[in-house]
Amino acid sequence: MAGRGRPRAFDRTTALRRAMAVFWTRGYAGASMTDLTGAMGINSPSLYAAFGSKEQLFREAVTYYDEVESAAAAEALHAGPTARDAIAEVFRINVEAYTDPDKPRGCMIVLAATAEADYSEGLRSHVAELRRSTERGFRERIERGINDGDVPAGTDAAALAAFYHTVLQGMSLEARDGASRAALAAVAESALAAWDVLTVRRPAAPAAATPQ
Repeated sequence: MAGRGRPRAFDRTTALRRAMAVFWTRGYAGASMTDLTGAMGINSPSLYAAFGSKEQLFREAVTYYDEVESAAAAEALHAGPTARDAIAEVFRINVEAYTDPDKPRGCMIVLAATAEADYSEGLRSHVAELRRSTERGFRERIERGINDGDVPAGTDAAALAAFYHTVLQGMSLEARDGASRAALAAVAESALAAWDVLTVRRPAAPAAATPQ
């Protein structure tokens, strides 16, 4: 019976998850093909047949990370009763995730930014968009809080989202450098303590004087 190709002798999702762990630990440039094929349990021809290239494998791995490892924080951001509660829960979840002893430290998407010189323009844009989506999620949740009344009207949602996103990214780098869970939790607590100052109602700018 002609026309049927030989079926793959490995589970693609399992192989992708293992590749994700290698990239998460070693970075894009630091992950050799030997590292990847060894972890995935396949040979190079099978890797290229299933994923096309190392770059495409990394693109799929970082997307898989975003879908799986970021799911709990994304759900917390949506489900929190107030914007502050939601962002506080995102920080709590990430503090635990960044220091999980069973996984590489830090956020794969944030850490990927440190190696962008090794990426093609398309891959660089893909990773940058994944980072921007987190900040966009913060902004949308803050804007929802303004509409719901739990964030003061006049709060600069974009600036507030950028602040908390920047703190979160810094915590990821600190985690990779060995910061303890307690140290990261203290950073999160300090950032959240600034909430009331950062969301204070801002007075309207005075109207410009009319020329006489």
